[in-house]
Amino acid sequence: MTLTPFSSVSSRSVNRNVGKSSQALVVMGIVTLMMLIGIGSRLAYLQLYQTEQSRQEAENNRVRLLPKQPGRGNIFDRNGKLLASSRLSRAVFLWPLEQEPHEWPATLKRLSKLLNIPEAELKERLEKVGYESPLPVRVARGLGAEHATALEEYAVELKGVKVDVEAIRYYPHNKSAAHILGYTGETNDRDLTTLKERGYRLGDIIGQMGVEAAFEKKLRGEWGGQEVEVDSTGQILRTLGEKAAKAGQDVHLTIDLELQKAAEKALGNYKGAVVAMDPNNGAVFAMASYPAFDPNVFSGRISDRSWAELQGEGHPFVNRAIQGFPPASTFKIVTTAAAIESGKYSPYTVLPTYPYVQAGGIKFWDWNRAGFGPLGFVGALAWSSDTFFYQIAMGIGGEILIDWTRRFGFGSKTGIELASEEAAGLVADDRWKREEIGEEWLLGDTINMSIGQGFLLASPLQVAIMTAVPANGGYKVKPHLLKDDEESKSWRESLELQPETVEILRTGLRDVVIAGTGGALNVTTLPPNAGKTGTAEDPPRLSHAWYGGYAPFDKPEIVVVVFGENTGGGGGSFAAPIAREVMEAYFKNKKK
Repeated sequence: MTLTPFSSVSSRSVNRNVGKSSQALVVMGIVTLMMLIGIGSRLAYLQLYQTEQSRQEAENNRVRLLPKQPGRGNIFDRNGKLLASSRLSRAVFLWPLEQEPHEWPATLKRLSKLLNIPEAELKERLEKVGYESPLPVRVARGLGAEHATALEEYAVELKGVKVDVEAIRYYPHNKSAAHILGYTGETNDRDLTTLKERGYRLGDIIGQMGVEAAFEKKLRGEWGGQEVEVDSTGQILRTLGEKAAKAGQDVHLTIDLELQKAAEKALGNYKGAVVAMDPNNGAVFAMASYPAFDPNVFSGRISDRSWAELQGEGHPFVNRAIQGFPPASTFKIVTTAAAIESGKYSPYTVLPTYPYVQAGGIKFWDWNRAGFGPLGFVGALAWSSDTFFYQIAMGIGGEILIDWTRRFGFGSKTGIELASEEAAGLVADDRWKREEIGEEWLLGDTINMSIGQGFLLASPLQVAIMTAVPANGGYKVKPHLLKDDEESKSWRESLELQPETVEILRTGLRDVVIAGTGGALNVTTLPPNAGKTGTAEDPPRLSHAWYGGYAPFDKPEIVVVVFGENTGGGGGSFAAPIAREVMEAYFKNKKK
């Protein structure tokens, strides 16, 4: 037997082990190489492709933008009395970058309890601007001292929450002139769809109604701010740059504050409106609407209760001075002008009047159910005879009456700066009736229209424009709220009425006060004046009451229109006394 030496077996084992070690070294080398390649690729990616992004993220952690809100322009009345201004108040802001996204929920939970604002609402605000935003986001305005103290006490738990001072809108006269002035509020997602391109951001303050909205561009101003460097704790190290905020422009209105308050007082707690205007150029002296609201409530967070009240019965947001209602017998001014200007009736026409006029099998009654005997245009205006104007309407036809109605400005917006809130009213015709009701225009529609009823809708402001036509000698004025020095002719256009037409209208409206339905204004406390009453039926509700007049009669300075919504009573008994109070206030203040 041949024996294998022990040394030979050991040699083969060693050779095999040496081979395995070499393989392991190769594998380790490959792995190491791949790791180096991966790290190198990542470094190359970061340096070549993400340099700008990394630099921006680092910059955001080091640099803060401290925006500075511009001072909003003030609003004054025609005599320089302050109507709207700004005052300093505390606001709460969140700085998104001062915490990691996962840290914010605990902070928002604590803040929600301190401010009594739903946590979801705070979170929504924060997420809309983004957790990487270097800009602060406002989450509360008009902060009271109690809440400010509480935030200071819990400051350690509220990282990224800052209380700062900012200017908020202030209306010193509360509800007075609320519908004219409007209010301001924060921009929302819906606003930003159209405002973002104009430089607005979420939470910016903007005019939401009235003059605040109409003159937003003038009042707003331009934002400024500082770019500052901060340390890891958020403390400011140095200012890198600064742009001064540019305050908004002041706006001076045609409104007379004292007359505005007098109109509101005269209207009292009756639902309706009062308009006082210069008949020569359309400058609006007063525009009262009841119910009203206090625009100051929008300078802070509105409670659910306050919002419910603003949306409640009476609709206090609605400016009734520029909404449409049946104008009733005040409209007989237009019917008179249409009749004479058509050539179908002489200015000296006399017609018998009756208890009613029958057309199409329907009886159209006079308001006194008896008639007034023979009347001309002057007497028919003075006594507001319905059957007189029924006959006139039947004689001129619907097309002529509708045409003159539109010439006087009915059915179109007036041009006042509150266009977004103003209703055009309605001047119906055959086409409208067929489309909306599915019936043709009938003689009865023309008859109803002749006395300001039927489908016709007009605002108190439109009735004021109509009333100004005989007052100024035949011109349709454009109402406006912005005070300026333009001549009267720039604000009016001639209706090209014949002198005889204007004279008949003026004489008839004067007789309304001297011997007719407007006797409430035939007083020694007023100069000679003229006007027209109106009572519009609105079954099953109470009737609307109207009065539109001007003074002094020989050289008119003011037109006053009063509208009572479902107040009951006639124009002569309800609306005329209110108009008298407003005119008395105007002439009393003029003497001071």
